[in-house]
Formats: sequence, C-alpha cells, structure tokens
Amino acid sequence: MLFAAIALEVLGTMLLPASQNFTQLLPTAVLIISYGISFYLLTLLAQKLPLAILYASWAGLGVFSVALLSYVFYKQTLNWQTIIGLFLIVIGVTLVNLYKGQTH
Repeated sequence: MLFAAIALEVLGTMLLPASQNFTQLLPTAVLIISYGISFYLLTLLAQKLPLAILYASWAGLGVFSVALLSYVFYKQTLNWQTIIGLFLIVIGVTLVNLYKGQTH
C-alpha cells in the first residue's frame, strides 16, 4: 500500500508540467485524483505505521523517483552532487526502515 501511495504521488507530481498551471483538464484531473488517492492511502497506513517512518519513506522515495523520472521524461540534468544527494535519500530511508522498531 505504501508503494502504491508513493507511485500515485509521483504520478501526480510528474503531471505538474503537463497540467500547465491547471489549465489542461486531463492532466489536472489525473494529478488531483492521484494525490487524493495517495493521501487516502497514507491515512490508512498511518493507523499501522509510525507517522515519522511513513512520511520519511513516502517523501524520500517520492523525491528520488521524481528526480529520476524527470531526468528520463523531461531531460532535466542531474549533476554529480544531485546524484549523491539522491542516493543519500535512499540510504536514509533504508536506515529509517531498518531500525524503525528499535528503541533505547
């Protein structure tokens, strides 16, 4: 369910340029529906997972995915500093999820 929420958020974000400031009906409608379902899934997941873990995973993997897909579909450049930053996001999300159950 988390991966579905991330995928829908990424879809909505990738449609932001296509919506042309919300003037294009179809991309705008899909964008809004995607975000709505993504947030709905987050509300369901918030009942089962700690909010900090949930949001870190959703946001981190979303940022990583949007950056990569923007490179592929919108031909946006990624310099080496950006690439390192994206991998640090993935490492951070991985660490958060690996140690989510441990307490002091």
